[in-house]
Amino acid sequence: MIVRTAVVLAMLAGAGLYSSRAASVEALVPRESLASLPLALGDWHGREATALADDVLAQLGVDDYVNRQYAMAGTPPVGLYVGYYASQRQGDTIHSPQNCLPGSGWRPIETSVTELHAGDRMVPVNQFVIQKGLDRQVVLYWYQGRGRVTANEYANKAFLMLDAARLHRTNGGLVRLISPVASTTEAAKSQLASFAALLLGHLDGYLP
Repeated sequence: MIVRTAVVLAMLAGAGLYSSRAASVEALVPRESLASLPLALGDWHGREATALADDVLAQLGVDDYVNRQYAMAGTPPVGLYVGYYASQRQGDTIHSPQNCLPGSGWRPIETSVTELHAGDRMVPVNQFVIQKGLDRQVVLYWYQGRGRVTANEYANKAFLMLDAARLHRTNGGLVRLISPVASTTEAAKSQLASFAALLLGHLDGYLP
């Protein structure tokens, strides 16, 4: 309750600053193209997945994205999507993956926030178990940019407004990982968390 109140207060405080300076020039920052994200991450080897359709890209409004599948011998594959927005001032904002699940037939049966070890830091990420028929998958996703990794959608929007006023920046990205449950849900969670922690060590240059 305290965290939620703090987020609301931050959003209210930032709203005035954001609206008064929303017309200011976006401060562009150097970054690497997501296409150059390594295909080899530890023992994982990636390949490009099907490119997103033009109408999907138009709806998402991303400036850069990568859609891949990573595999390691003896383990289920991991689907990776990263979408980057150079600016979120003109209505192109990050869509939560939760909004897409019901439309594709998947329903969440377990939701939580977990923490990942990423080098010398711990970062919060959203963790979902989703089901369609008899099939289950584990999903991890988070918001990243402007030096932060954030799980909470509302906190991310609050930071967006504050950074728009303070840094003249609204760039940011969404990272989503998904993997099928092949044996147990806990095993799938553990495997996906390990891959996510490995990935996090490579993302700062792509999501500055």
